[in-house]
Amino acid sequence: MNFDPVLLASRMQPMKAQGLWRDETINLYFQRALEQCPDKPAIVSYRAGLDDPIRLSYRELGERVDRIARGLVALGVGPADVVSWQLPNCWEFIALALACARIGAAANPVMPIFRQHELNFMLNFGESKVFIVPQRFRNHDYEEMARGMLAGLPHLRQLVVIDGEGDDSFDKVLLRDDTPPLSGPELGPDDIMLLMYTSGTTGEPKGVMHTANTLFSNLHAYTKVMGIGGDDIVLGASPMAHLTGFGYLAMLPVILNSTTVLLDVWDPKRALQIVRDEGVTFSMASATFVADMCLAVENGEPTSDKFTLFVCAGAPIPPVVVERAHKLMGLTVCSAWGMTENGAVTVTEPARALEKSGCSDGRPLPGIEVKVVDAAGTELKTGESGELLMRGASLFAGYLKRPQLNAVDADGWFDTGDIAFVDDEGYIRISGRSKDVVIRGGENVPVVEIENLLYKHPAISLVAVVGYPDRRYGERVCAFVALKPGCSFTFEDMTAYLTEQQVSKTYFPERLEVLEQMPQTPSGKLQKFKLREMARQFGEAKSD
Repeated sequence: MNFDPVLLASRMQPMKAQGLWRDETINLYFQRALEQCPDKPAIVSYRAGLDDPIRLSYRELGERVDRIARGLVALGVGPADVVSWQLPNCWEFIALALACARIGAAANPVMPIFRQHELNFMLNFGESKVFIVPQRFRNHDYEEMARGMLAGLPHLRQLVVIDGEGDDSFDKVLLRDDTPPLSGPELGPDDIMLLMYTSGTTGEPKGVMHTANTLFSNLHAYTKVMGIGGDDIVLGASPMAHLTGFGYLAMLPVILNSTTVLLDVWDPKRALQIVRDEGVTFSMASATFVADMCLAVENGEPTSDKFTLFVCAGAPIPPVVVERAHKLMGLTVCSAWGMTENGAVTVTEPARALEKSGCSDGRPLPGIEVKVVDAAGTELKTGESGELLMRGASLFAGYLKRPQLNAVDADGWFDTGDIAFVDDEGYIRISGRSKDVVIRGGENVPVVEIENLLYKHPAISLVAVVGYPDRRYGERVCAFVALKPGCSFTFEDMTAYLTEQQVSKTYFPERLEVLEQMPQTPSGKLQKFKLREMARQFGEAKSD
């Protein structure tokens, strides 16, 4: 694969001169753990339906990573090849990421919610050589789905099934004893280590490329501001196929030589039990996770005095959640804002969390700059809302095969697509989005893609998908449609149609509104702001 990381060259000299890019890969940190604390717990992996977790020391994890790396090489995977996996939070997820780094391959985790429609595009666009899936997860047969896709994946050399019973099972293919020792090159600090797809305004996912230098520069700055280290025990409940999970819950504990405790299916009561049993001290996820735990505590679930720090990202945190978490659990909840393209850009320091987390999205991490500009690119004054730009060490290496979409100007400023303002202390607040994306429970909903699919339905003449406020998820999704003469279209019709299109149910609108006439400008452009105003009433009515 020719990744063509066009956004790296101009930053290499200044980032390395400033010590922001340390030229250290995950291999270095993992090797340090194997040498200095081999018997320390590395991963504690809880699975739904099983009482006892899988526990792996760094030594045991190292043995499995070595086998997996050798197994990938035996399949013909090498430097700059892409290895994809669709897994929940489990030890195999982290081991695969480490194995890819050992042989110079790019890790490409994809969300378990994706179905054939999304997967066919991602695996073909990234030219994935290997695809690893669970046999089943949450009542979905991933093995059957993946086998049905094979004819349409010409680049794929091997499907691997965790808990499978055939010759392509994970144990038989990637945990073999008879593969030769490793001898090829490892991942370099400026090689692409991570390919992660993100939904945007183009209607198709974009492949975000990160190196060890771009990703780890963010993690180092983050640990310094948050004050976490090797003695912390991290709860990994947010999906690791998002950058939050991959960076801060999978890679960060390895960098710190600490322990990560994984939970594959979110259950707040079980999560709190795990927090107590394992001595968890820190986690990061969307505000929904914190709200759920608060409710469980109010219903009688005990807390832990060791669990003291939680970072919320993905959507603004309601102030009441910050206050409830502190009162009920003694938990300091810090706000953060970022993107797949750049990791956590801003965070609220723990010392200011009670004061600022509910009304801001934090201040820039070391090595990152932000500014708010108007439509002409002029920087705005404190308190004035405009387009949010960022630049710095953690900015990605570019979009795979789509450098024209990188949105970075000659001075290195990246257009985030968000609307924000900066207060007089330098804290930002996201106040809107210029990009056409709805964020539901921290999950980006690809609005344009859903609209394009609905447009293909024979009954629909016009469609617009917008978000409306929701107390639990931040936003929910409403589809407004205008119909062709003599046609009908119900909510049940919509869900059946999207199911036929093999779209992830996570992207289904929760509401359908059929309008006789859609609001439009004289030129015929849909006035989405009017539809958002209409949809906002649904959220307000629900809150009442």
